[in-house]
Amino acid sequence: MTSDLPSELPSELPPNIVAILEKSEWQDERKLLREILLNHDLEEDVKWGNLCYTHNNSNVALIYCLKDYCAIGFLKGVLLKDTQNLLQKPGPNSQSAKWMRFNNKQDIKTLKTTLDDYIKNAIDVERAGLKVDFKEKNELIYPTELLQVFQQSPELEVAFENLTPGRKRGYILHFTGAKQSKTRTSRINKCVAKIMSGKGFNER
Repeated sequence: MTSDLPSELPSELPPNIVAILEKSEWQDERKLLREILLNHDLEEDVKWGNLCYTHNNSNVALIYCLKDYCAIGFLKGVLLKDTQNLLQKPGPNSQSAKWMRFNNKQDIKTLKTTLDDYIKNAIDVERAGLKVDFKEKNELIYPTELLQVFQQSPELEVAFENLTPGRKRGYILHFTGAKQSKTRTSRINKCVAKIMSGKGFNER
């Protein structure tokens, strides 16, 4: 299938952004979501292994590309006006972030006007300085690689969610401390046995 998006990326793009945009999986969808986000007052960066979009140095949205779908994740999704009931929690314990999933490029095109409204709302939330009332000290942002492993192993997701907040935070910090995706995946795979046994990263 021929892409209707530009085949060449701007030469001034940072290498870490280019590396993500050149990934084969969900390439057209990722580029289309990126194009929509950059039409707003947002800056582009890479955080937690994903394209991240900020406003005045505050994280607003991330583009996720998983096995079965891609998504735009809003860091303060619980504060958005979800007028069409399109936002979902990335995980059962998510207190702030919510995302909007897409299965193909046409889904994104169909919802473009709506998506623009949600992005504008997310930026307005940042401009207004609104804060999420967290039950825990900080919400954890799961790296894409961990979400992908959860898709393949639901029992691991259950075991991870049953860990104490401190143990989960320890694992997330360990996983996201790696700059490369393959290293993050390797770290996750090496921790499976500990997670399944209910232990923290530094426990024997």
